[in-house]
Amino acid sequence: MSQNAIERESADQVPNPLGMEGVEFIEFATAKPQVLGAVLESMGFRQIARHRSREVTLFRQGPMNLIVNSQPVDLPRVGKPKSQTTISAFAIRVRDAQAAIDRAVELGAWAAPARARAMELNIPAMHGVGDSLIYFIDRFDEFSIYSVDFRPIPGVDQNPPAIAGLSYFGIVQYVGARRSEDWIEFYKRLFGFTPVPDSVRFGIMPKGVLLQSPCGKFWLQLVEPEGDAAFVASDEQLNRVGLGTPNVLRAVEALQKRGIEFMASDLVHTSERGALTAVAAGGVIFELVHTTSPLAKVEAANHILPPTLA
Repeated sequence: MSQNAIERESADQVPNPLGMEGVEFIEFATAKPQVLGAVLESMGFRQIARHRSREVTLFRQGPMNLIVNSQPVDLPRVGKPKSQTTISAFAIRVRDAQAAIDRAVELGAWAAPARARAMELNIPAMHGVGDSLIYFIDRFDEFSIYSVDFRPIPGVDQNPPAIAGLSYFGIVQYVGARRSEDWIEFYKRLFGFTPVPDSVRFGIMPKGVLLQSPCGKFWLQLVEPEGDAAFVASDEQLNRVGLGTPNVLRAVEALQKRGIEFMASDLVHTSERGALTAVAAGGVIFELVHTTSPLAKVEAANHILPPTLA
């Protein structure tokens, strides 16, 4: 049997219990949507639609959907001031949303109460880290969730191109001291995520445990506090979004021209491997990660790690 055949057979054995096919959207909650919106516009996202009945706006850039939620009842109320912007949710694409939430609950997850109003879609969700939610989406082809709940903004391109080929790469999650194993088990058991060897690193941030989604299209990074740093339960949270690009330096140059600043110190600085934006809009940070394209997408689909790793 050839090496390629062996790799394909091995990939076929990787469990994908929910039929996961990547991320549909990432949601930010904020009491200052105009401030956050300005940052997102500078990052290349465009406002393309508004929710029919809530203070919720849909931003898009290339393949990425990003939701800004400023509905008062939905803002985080525990452990953070209302002015703090947070990653409040992410939605994964699955084969069957109802089957996915049913399976998650059977395995011990806590289902989130429905927030849909009359004539709105009821999207199944479960509780994630901190105050965050994880949604299950099975409408992401010709008929999407946005077709029902959102009104397109007149005259705005509904499919704005991505800057320097940007796409969702993953999310960084802060966890409590010695809590990584608990969260690894959580994502592995419920979703089929698998730990990546410690020798494999993406971008410029060396810390944490990397988990690869069963579809190979999304990564999570779990980061514990350093040393004896004080840590409280409310510090467990989704911290920042990772954006993949085939050319980090070109992406950084393009974003700097749009007003985005990047961290530059002895420990964290821009390189061909990655970059980290300066903190903006009450705590928003984006991390750029070098990915190859289109080869990476093909290899990711077959659960083969991209060759751009150290």
